[in-house]
Amino acid sequence: MSTLSSSGMLAPTPPEVNEVESQTLLKANEAIAIRPKRGKLTLLSRRIYNALLYHAQKQGVDEPIYRLALTELIGDAHFNSNNTELLKSHLRDMQATTIEWSTSSGGLKKWVSTQLIGTVSIEEGVRGQACRISWRYPDEIRERLVKPNHYTKVLLEISAQMRSYSASVLYEIGARYLTSPGKLSMREDVIWWAAVLTGRSDIKEVDYRFLKRDVIAKALVEIDTLSDDFSLELIEHKRGRKVEELQFRINAKTQQSLGGINDSSKNVFDLEIVGRLIAIGFKQIDAQDLYATTDEGQLRGALGLVEQRMKNNSLPELKSPAAYFRDAVKKGYSVEKPKSNEVGQGTIGKPIEAIQYSRDGQLQRIRDAWNADQVKKVREMYREMPDLEKARLRADFANKKLETLAPPIAKAWRKDGPESRIAATAFFRWLSDTTWTQEVTEQMLMDFALSEGILKFQ
Repeated sequence: MSTLSSSGMLAPTPPEVNEVESQTLLKANEAIAIRPKRGKLTLLSRRIYNALLYHAQKQGVDEPIYRLALTELIGDAHFNSNNTELLKSHLRDMQATTIEWSTSSGGLKKWVSTQLIGTVSIEEGVRGQACRISWRYPDEIRERLVKPNHYTKVLLEISAQMRSYSASVLYEIGARYLTSPGKLSMREDVIWWAAVLTGRSDIKEVDYRFLKRDVIAKALVEIDTLSDDFSLELIEHKRGRKVEELQFRINAKTQQSLGGINDSSKNVFDLEIVGRLIAIGFKQIDAQDLYATTDEGQLRGALGLVEQRMKNNSLPELKSPAAYFRDAVKKGYSVEKPKSNEVGQGTIGKPIEAIQYSRDGQLQRIRDAWNADQVKKVREMYREMPDLEKARLRADFANKKLETLAPPIAKAWRKDGPESRIAATAFFRWLSDTTWTQEVTEQMLMDFALSEGILKFQ
């Protein structure tokens, strides 16, 4: 592993810093529960932000501008794509997001309103030279971010495994308060929590029933499944019958709870959506793969459209609801816009909305589906292998990758091997990468999309 010096040249990592430690971000406590005042944050933008901050800390607080090979950022952010236009879109979102910092020191209180990240540039080198990204932080908060006095250790690998933005935020909050005496998070009003857990700045009203069901409950299940150190418990503070404020109790896990991963009540997948996909004609494994590689809001919107179409007796019967669904996902079609008491500007309600995707966005979804398909195939290949070959691959993975895994994932591998849900993801991704080493071209992706019905000739 190498780091970048002030001149931008690669320098070797000191030998005493091992790979697991190098994947630990010291995140300033003020930067964990970010409530945007303008703009919107997504799960991927949070991953990118954490990866950039991690590399900035490695390069040091004295650097006014930070530089990195773009491929390294993509790997650490688990971006899983070389689509720079999509990456630029998330960087713009972070630049457009305004946050507020309130600090006090020696009796002096200071309020700062600033961008999440400052100037960013991507230099696309000539043939044979790697693309590089450079970025800076606003001067008012740079030192607090890069060399924080009060921080929380965040494992990038575990954070990157979270499927939802809300789970990623609550994981970091749990890590922050795990060592506090009372093990209780901050106590804030429902609207504050809605903005922090969704990354939205436009929320003015909240239907708490939907916030609890669709955002908080699912995030708690994800954390309980993926974190080996703690789980979170929701605490509701009421005035009369109305829930007005929330906080969370952090419950440390005294031993590994990986055996509960197969418990359907702790399944990270939204089984209702998977069931609806099966009902319109998908096989269970295909429904699960589709859920894992597609935005949940997009799935709900397209499912609503297909289900409405199937109920419409005035139109010819759908011969293939599954194909109709894939076409709706491809084109960003959805049910009609929800009524004002559901989803709208500044509110949280039932999460049904249409999402429009550019060509680059479509290509990214195809690449995600390709990767999921490769992993599925390699799982099937592994199941058919002789026991001796399986043992050889497990030993090879342990020798080459185990030390690079986050501690909870390494523990899960040592305990259950490929039977562990957490460790299996890392194992089969590695096996897929080592089995198929050729570069995936855009033409290969297009052929795959056509063969799978993701794209159709018009």
